[in-house]
Amino acid sequence: MLNLNDFMNNGIKNIANTASRFYLGNRKGQLFMLNMMSALRTSAKIREKYEQNETHIPPFLIASIASSCNLHCSGCYARANGGCSNGETPEEMTLADWQRIFNEASEIGISFILLAGGEPLLQRDIIKLASQYDKIIFPIFTNGTMIDDDYLTLFNNHRNLIPVLSIEGDENQTDERRGHGISKIIRDTAQAFKNKGILYGTSITVTNVNKEAVTDKEFVQNLRNFGCGLIFYVEYVPAEKNTEHLILSSQDLHELQNRIDLLRKDRQNKGMILLSFPGDEEKMGGCLAAGRGFFHVNANGGAEPCPFSPYSEISLKKQSITEVLQSPFFEKVRKISASEAMSHNGGCTLFQYESQVKKALI
Repeated sequence: MLNLNDFMNNGIKNIANTASRFYLGNRKGQLFMLNMMSALRTSAKIREKYEQNETHIPPFLIASIASSCNLHCSGCYARANGGCSNGETPEEMTLADWQRIFNEASEIGISFILLAGGEPLLQRDIIKLASQYDKIIFPIFTNGTMIDDDYLTLFNNHRNLIPVLSIEGDENQTDERRGHGISKIIRDTAQAFKNKGILYGTSITVTNVNKEAVTDKEFVQNLRNFGCGLIFYVEYVPAEKNTEHLILSSQDLHELQNRIDLLRKDRQNKGMILLSFPGDEEKMGGCLAAGRGFFHVNANGGAEPCPFSPYSEISLKKQSITEVLQSPFFEKVRKISASEAMSHNGGCTLFQYESQVKKALI
């Protein structure tokens, strides 16, 4: 029987070891990883203490700190579900709200907080706040167009902030979805990171059309040559109507995992972190959302099972993270994901069983 805590702790350990190899020869990076590996072990012990008191603390949190974006990418799930617009809303969380959440996350042993949006780099004050929590790693999922000299300096001085640049494959595919000229901006930004020895990543949406191209050995090696140390493969969720044909089937998912495993074993990719989301749900005994491995906080403070399952009945403006994790709604969603993971047809379990998640709110 799967021990989820051991499974995730081993995964975190592997990520940290791989990142350490990326920083070989980089004194600033090596010192950061030495301190961070100690912090990761401490956080795991904190989570274990909560587990002994029958409170499961996930090691990951996804925080959408911005509800606005400067781009209009086709197929954007954040715009499709109403989580992203052209400007800020009065209901958005304040800097003080996020500080309280980061404080609690640090205290209860959360190791990673993925910052998303909208475009998270529009919230400079929150990014600077995150940099001060040096026991937590903050991957920042960005379109890469907002990175100026001040951000480069911030990322260089605070290695717990890891920019993750969103691409779609090659330059033509990226420009087609994100806008003409965006790929050049991303390429120039990647070069700036490489010049400073900053660990950065790329996020790639994977469909049944591009799964082979974006896991091709030469494609990955080109990213590596540009200094990329992390590839985050995000399985496509049909945010727009009539795009269901792009979903990865169960067979596609197995093929994707096999191709990623082969890339990990390739010595040329030594020091590269290769991840997929949501990953092999069958192997993990169900979806990791709703607090099994992570949950999502939207820009207004709503606690949601997942960005792809944007339903909430509790707000982190008023409640704590532990109260969210123990909420009846999250408990119901965890049961849905566990019971349906073995029978769904590929793609995100909670998205496929959206009607059941909605019923759990009632």
